Amino acid sequence: MRAVVLEETGGPEVLKLREWPDPEPKAGELVVDLDFSGVNFMDTGTRAGFLPLGLPLIPGVEGAGRVSALGEGVDGFAIGDRVALLSDSGGYAEKIAIAADRVVPVPDDIPSDVAAATMMQGLTAHHFVTESAPLTAGETALVHSAAGGVGRLVTQLLTLRGVRVIGLVSREEKVAAAKAAGADEVLVSSGGDFVGSVMELTGGEGVHAVFDGGGATTFWPSTEVLRRVGTLVYYGPLIGDIPKVSMFDLPKSIKVTYAVFSDHIHTPDLLRRHTGDLFDKIREGELRIDITGRYPLGDAHQAHSDIESRRTSGKLLLDPSR
Repeated sequence: MRAVVLEETGGPEVLKLREWPDPEPKAGELVVDLDFSGVNFMDTGTRAGFLPLGLPLIPGVEGAGRVSALGEGVDGFAIGDRVALLSDSGGYAEKIAIAADRVVPVPDDIPSDVAAATMMQGLTAHHFVTESAPLTAGETALVHSAAGGVGRLVTQLLTLRGVRVIGLVSREEKVAAAKAAGADEVLVSSGGDFVGSVMELTGGEGVHAVFDGGGATTFWPSTEVLRRVGTLVYYGPLIGDIPKVSMFDLPKSIKVTYAVFSDHIHTPDLLRRHTGDLFDKIREGELRIDITGRYPLGDAHQAHSDIESRRTSGKLLLDPSR
């Protein structure tokens, strides 16, 4: 099969298209022929060496396709089933062998590209708004990168709960995308210069929660715009330097949570429950998955360059058939 292989860490140029042995399923695993694979900041962190994974490896943590082989002891799946998956690696390829408990069935009315684009960012956003900071109607949230993949989904899910959303975007041309996702107000900010504007929009009270994927440069300004006992949901360590935090430096009584992705869906039941809710919302037209970039498998390096440039919005996918 063809696969994008990481043999050394570094910039996007280290991603190389290679011929790679076809995977064989072990006990409890199945093989999926991938229709689409998602591109995420977790992948860029793996490529840059921020995550301790052995080399060589095939990056990629999400995808969708059809089951092509079953390992011993796998129940509930059949050859030809449409599925979506989460993996620690292996997604930038034509095929992947993966534990069956990391795989979910895809409903007939959900296209494979939408299913692939939903897994990583969709589950992240769903965890944020249902567990990390479960805001209720009438409360206010600040969403960083509101035109990005996670930001758009967080904004949509908060809006469904009746939450007022103030969106932050890095460029004027991204305002429309954040508005389309449901943001009530959108601010253009390239760093930490949003504090005054957010406080003005909230009458000096601050917001009930901040969803911050902007990296270390925005961490402290985000704490400043929280109202007392508000929640900072921080998820930016693969974008910039990780802030060093002393509890005595926090500006007021607030809650800070770092949402480790593996904790979002730590059981097969949770994986199916969360993806099921996301698929239902997509089917009912309540949640829109915006796929804004599709790349041939061999152009993974370009996808990484584009996502790291912060000039993209929405979801980027690789197409292993190209």
